[in-house]
Amino acid sequence: MELPFAESYKIKMVETIRKSTREEREQWIKEAKYNLFNLKSDQVFIDLLTDSGTGAMSDKQWSEMMLGDESYAGASSYYKLKDTIKELLGFEYFLPTHQGRAAENVLFSSLVKEGDLVPGNSHFDTTKGHIEFRKATAIDCTIDEAFDTQKLHPFKGNIDLNKLEEVLKNNPKEKIPFVIVTVTCNSSGGQPVSMQNMKEVKALAEHYDIPVVYDSARFAENAYFIKEREEGYADKTIKQIVKEMFSFADAMTMSSKKDAIVNMGGFIAMRSEEWFRNASVYNIMFEGFVTYGGMSGRDMNALAAGLREGTEYDYLNTRIRQVAYLGEKLTEYGVPVQKPFGGHAIFVDAKRFLPNLPKEQYIAQTLAIELYLEAGVRGVEIGTLLADRDPKTRENRYPDLELLRLAIPRRVYTNNHMDVIAAALKNVYDRREEITSGLKIVREAPIMRHFTVEMEHL
Repeated sequence: MELPFAESYKIKMVETIRKSTREEREQWIKEAKYNLFNLKSDQVFIDLLTDSGTGAMSDKQWSEMMLGDESYAGASSYYKLKDTIKELLGFEYFLPTHQGRAAENVLFSSLVKEGDLVPGNSHFDTTKGHIEFRKATAIDCTIDEAFDTQKLHPFKGNIDLNKLEEVLKNNPKEKIPFVIVTVTCNSSGGQPVSMQNMKEVKALAEHYDIPVVYDSARFAENAYFIKEREEGYADKTIKQIVKEMFSFADAMTMSSKKDAIVNMGGFIAMRSEEWFRNASVYNIMFEGFVTYGGMSGRDMNALAAGLREGTEYDYLNTRIRQVAYLGEKLTEYGVPVQKPFGGHAIFVDAKRFLPNLPKEQYIAQTLAIELYLEAGVRGVEIGTLLADRDPKTRENRYPDLELLRLAIPRRVYTNNHMDVIAAALKNVYDRREEITSGLKIVREAPIMRHFTVEMEHL
């Protein structure tokens, strides 16, 4: 008989987690102002708030931590990471930062100015936040198929070339600092971008003399989907696919807390020495000297090891099959989710889940609260809260997708935990008709409100 699938690792250390009662959770979420970010970690049983910095490092990564060079300038750890980035990704220049949004802050400080337009595929919250903070505009050029959760398309993260060209040809070149491609595309459900689309975006951008920047937090998962779904790549290694992917980018930002499987870290990589020199000024101001940039030597060592591990097929196959396992369970129970399943998370279609709840009552956030109350499972809203207000009108932006993201940490939970999550959502789905009211905002920040928003139950 065919051998069953098993994880590509074994467990060496464990951390105790505690189950709570519904009565406790009702009190805790009320005290947290119905904001899941405000919960203490020991008030959560299974934490799917994010896959960022929450993974389990390997024995090799922990070993590298012991070899970290903490010299302020010119540390060997910096050069180890620099060599790894050049070998795997092909970029000559790089700047370390403490995480992905710091990389965006440094690079965008040198490239984005007031009045600019930045087209891309469903910019993530920090990306859009950094653009709009500079009084520029993020323009979503994602293909339409991405906004139908039930439609099967292998690369829902793709950029619509017609939408992109409309932006490029109808605006002055000076107003478009770059096109940004997010791989995989988080806001549309962890959906990958095809290699063909990357080639075509680069060719179109070059025609208008516009650079291309990749938001690369989950680039390895994107490469996995190219290998599995795109013709001509089945026999290529993940590392070969990754090298080709980045050949179509002029620069990249990286939150290393995702696909490099570290708890903290990020970087910017680029081909242009001029971009490097300009960004270095901001890196020194915001992060630190160019050879550490907000990271310790031990963290740079762990990151270099994580980049290599994270681009191995067996690891990615284990990781993405676990995500699919949860997706298949939820589909079996009739719970509507974004299909095909993404790389780092399952995205529940909250509009289909709670069709009678008005959009003004924050549908996905309401569903997230219900899941927490049911089983102590913490997810995160990817919907109206995250979409924020229009910077000019200050009215809510209501996105096409209203999603509850269940982001699965790397090498942390077993499939038994996935079974608990699926059963909890099924229980909520079975009583969905009883959920007749949602939430309202009582206090919010002027930008990126979802992190600190305070809400009340209607």
